[in-house]
Amino acid sequence: MSLSLKTKIIFLVLFGFYSILIYSQSATIKGVVFDINSQPIENVSVSYENRGTTTNTLGEYTLSIPYGKSISILFSHISYHNYTKRIRVLKGKTLTFSPKLQIRTEEIKEVIIKDDRDKAEGITNIKKEIIKILPGANQGVESVLKTLPGVNFNNELSTQYNVHGGSFEENLVYINGIEVYRPFLIRSGKQEGLSFVNPNLTENVEFSAGGFQAKYGDKLSSVLDITYKKPTQFSVAVEASLIGASATIEGTSKDQKFKGLVGARYRNNSLFLNSNDINSNSKPSFTDVQTYLSYDFTTKFAIEFLGSFSLNNYDFEPISRQTNFGTIINPLALVVHYEGKEIDRYQTLFGALKGIYKITDDFTVSLTTSTYNTQEQEHYDFKASYGMGEVNTDFGSDNFGDVDFVQSIGSQLDHARNDLEAQISNINLKATLRKNTNLFEIGLKYQHENIKDKIIEWQVIDSAGFSIRPPYLTPKNDEPYEPYTGPITPYTNVRANNNVNVDRFSGFMQWSKKTSLNDHLVWFNLGLRAQYWNISGEGLDSKNHTTISPRAQVSIKPDWDKDMMFRVSGGYYHQPPFYRELRDSLGIVHPEVKAQQSIHFVIGNDYSFNMWGRPFKLVSEAYYKSLTDVNPFTIDNVRIRYRAKNNAIAYATGFDVRLNGEFVPGTESWFSFGYLLTKENINDRGYISRPTDQRLKFAILYQDYVPSIPSLKMYLNLVYNTGVPGGSPSYADPYLYQNRLKDYFRSDIGISYIFKNAQNPSNKKWLVNFNELSTGIELFNMFDVQNSITNTWVKDISSNRQIAIPNYLSGRILNVKVAMRF
Repeated sequence: MSLSLKTKIIFLVLFGFYSILIYSQSATIKGVVFDINSQPIENVSVSYENRGTTTNTLGEYTLSIPYGKSISILFSHISYHNYTKRIRVLKGKTLTFSPKLQIRTEEIKEVIIKDDRDKAEGITNIKKEIIKILPGANQGVESVLKTLPGVNFNNELSTQYNVHGGSFEENLVYINGIEVYRPFLIRSGKQEGLSFVNPNLTENVEFSAGGFQAKYGDKLSSVLDITYKKPTQFSVAVEASLIGASATIEGTSKDQKFKGLVGARYRNNSLFLNSNDINSNSKPSFTDVQTYLSYDFTTKFAIEFLGSFSLNNYDFEPISRQTNFGTIINPLALVVHYEGKEIDRYQTLFGALKGIYKITDDFTVSLTTSTYNTQEQEHYDFKASYGMGEVNTDFGSDNFGDVDFVQSIGSQLDHARNDLEAQISNINLKATLRKNTNLFEIGLKYQHENIKDKIIEWQVIDSAGFSIRPPYLTPKNDEPYEPYTGPITPYTNVRANNNVNVDRFSGFMQWSKKTSLNDHLVWFNLGLRAQYWNISGEGLDSKNHTTISPRAQVSIKPDWDKDMMFRVSGGYYHQPPFYRELRDSLGIVHPEVKAQQSIHFVIGNDYSFNMWGRPFKLVSEAYYKSLTDVNPFTIDNVRIRYRAKNNAIAYATGFDVRLNGEFVPGTESWFSFGYLLTKENINDRGYISRPTDQRLKFAILYQDYVPSIPSLKMYLNLVYNTGVPGGSPSYADPYLYQNRLKDYFRSDIGISYIFKNAQNPSNKKWLVNFNELSTGIELFNMFDVQNSITNTWVKDISSNRQIAIPNYLSGRILNVKVAMRF
């Protein structure tokens, strides 16, 4: 029986009115569903009671729900664990909630839904969330790296690190497959400021401490491979603290073809400079802006752009200094009065354009071109008049802690006018081909480097009215016992004007395969790198060099009840010299310097298990490196000075252990331990400890929260390193000075309260405009330990002695921060 036209119209009107009424009595929940790597998941079922929807190809969903009623939303997918969230939304309001689903790892007919690539390649994957929350004087990726075994350095303000006994120059850093560089003239952690890597733009972080594949560049120690994220929706994030601020804007076009990120950061190190024993007027400010843009023309072709601008200003005017040392019985102090100031500028520009063409689903080609320009200025004039005295230890005295009876020892005049400009440009072609379980990769790269370096740097030392000559000059100055009438010679004097060009051609090819052997999973990787380079410049004899580096990895995951993987990797690694390695302590460039070489062998084990019903992983690794054609160096704070000679051999051996897992449910923490022994033999004089011989290392990264208030969280960053050989006077013979600096111990703690985020939604009215909001406090060096990284050597001609006065790092500092996302 059919309905009349009038009846149909009445029915439609009533249905529309009913729909409007229902809508006005509902609320909305929407968001994006991600996996643990922050990648969107398609076809996730989002439901409550008998109603629901599914996510689209971008992981997005929208669902109407009853308002004012507490309901449970279920997120489910066949490849992921179910996730349930109980929510309550006010009438007419929209709640944005974006959960992360954990992948199922159970075996289904011998097919494991789990990616073991990182473990097979010996790669440590660091979650971006940990990078952003870990407290540290220089928060970022490098701060997290220093909690890993085998990664060492004793300066919390520096972003530099040593891996398995290598120098700072031996570490590769990539962002989106593009190699990035650090400033040349930096000599102190206080001058560094911001890391190149912006943690607010970071999506994925992979780190290898040795035995890495041929697709990575020519360095001896490690690889840090960063991937910046591609946004899926528009958002604005702002962070602010007592030491700096940052802002990040991200978004996409309506058709999702264009995606862009822009991040700006500002940092001021005044709090840290004012916490040590030097009274000063300082204005250290550091600023950078980075952007990452991508556009998908088709499903096969896309382009990406990565750009960066940074400006570091370090204005430092010391006034006075009192450094206490000595013993409890005989407490002494160095008292210094300064005149003069330091003005440093470091400006960096970086740009890279990358085109990616997917010829087939299994064959991809990319072409990248990039350029890096740095202009650096280091200008200072200091006059320091110093003396020594006894510290007043009388608790009842009004002058307790002051210095009594100061004896003037001498003065020192330091002068520098150092200017450097470097331009590094390259073009890089890569191709990858998958064929069944085989992966073939090949790459070719050309790079041109031009460095213009002008050095004028000298130091004059006066002790009790007598000028001290350099120890290597003759005749010796034996004043005051014998008069000296020769010319006054600076204690150090470096003058140079270099213009150096380096042209490099490099390439690699490698083959990877995943297969099975009697039900055991096996991964193979064989690769070969080669590099040819030419060094030329004004007043230099042109030199050519060539290296060939074969490398291999084998990993096996036995078909055992226990989840274990064993891996062996190694090869012949080379490090062609960069400009800093070509220049000696007098500023002279030596184009004949060859690449340092290392035969590297690594054996490791990953053991995943459950403890207390929660996942844990124990990673252990042993390594040995035999180095030849070693270019010896010294370290003064973060300044490396090479001898520019391949006149040494060396070795490094040790083992690393890291236990990480959910010590507290729902959080990741870890404990690290490392042992290292590295020595070198210079000119066949016998083996001595290298400057990076940090024998023992212990670190903790720990997260916790209050069970009754889960939004109140605690983060601990604790590092203990034994002392390294160092702190020796300039021009000292390392065979005569093998004393070690004191052990380094530092503990930073952070406490934060999360008002709202994806895992902790809130319906409070004042939080409606926020997607995320948190605030917290951080206490750096909470035990106020006096760590030192160098010594000031005071020369007293009257007693013919030199006294080492420690240069202390930052003390205890309180920081307050707030972070929000819209």
